[in-house]
Amino acid sequence: MRASIEVMFDGSFRSGFEKSVAPIGKGLQKAGVSPDLITGVGVVMAGACGIAIGLGSFPLAVLLLALTGLPDALDGAVAKAAGTASSRGAYLDSVSDRLSDGLLFMGAAWYLGGTDNPRMALLPFGIYLAASLVSYQRAKAESFGWDAKGGLMERAERFLALGFGLLFSSLFVPVLWVMLGLTALTAVTRFLKVWAQASAERSVPVKERTLVRRRQARTARTRPRSRARQRRTKLGPRR
Repeated sequence: MRASIEVMFDGSFRSGFEKSVAPIGKGLQKAGVSPDLITGVGVVMAGACGIAIGLGSFPLAVLLLALTGLPDALDGAVAKAAGTASSRGAYLDSVSDRLSDGLLFMGAAWYLGGTDNPRMALLPFGIYLAASLVSYQRAKAESFGWDAKGGLMERAERFLALGFGLLFSSLFVPVLWVMLGLTALTAVTRFLKVWAQASAERSVPVKERTLVRRRQARTARTRPRSRARQRRTKLGPRR
């Protein structure tokens, strides 16, 4: 049941969302807006949101948080519209996501450090540590060809939970505790999922495992060439 829910969310929901923002991405691309610029705007908005949280201006922080998430949704759409989606853009997007998360939770730590219980400033740092572990596990697992997707508290859910806590300021600290628990649970869930895949691969003889990895590497190298051939076939001979 859980697997089917994850597939539905990652497949149907994500596909529908990408289709809905595709026209906006085309419009921005025609206006000459680059995806890298949109990514940079998202980081700036995250910094501004972090400052607003630190100063206790939660209504403003909610608005800035929404403006932080908007570029994150549009940079990929612009890149696809321009035909420039690449590993370079994915790398920049991933790094900017980690930086944006750090700025947001730094603002939360700044705010809590000025309360009657300054030790509560450690709570956002705990969330950021768990969130970074979640992201790192997926990146490292995929580099080995394993699947580490899924979990109750991924980046989108963290954004929504933080927005809820900012909107209802009396619940800000309880929401952060919930975020910490669910993010830590997500990290443990991903670890166990990858560990099971790694253990299953370990039972395969080393020689066979090496052959499979070589085949996967060969496929990864030849895939861009085959795509280029298909593109040339569709376009026809150059004149």
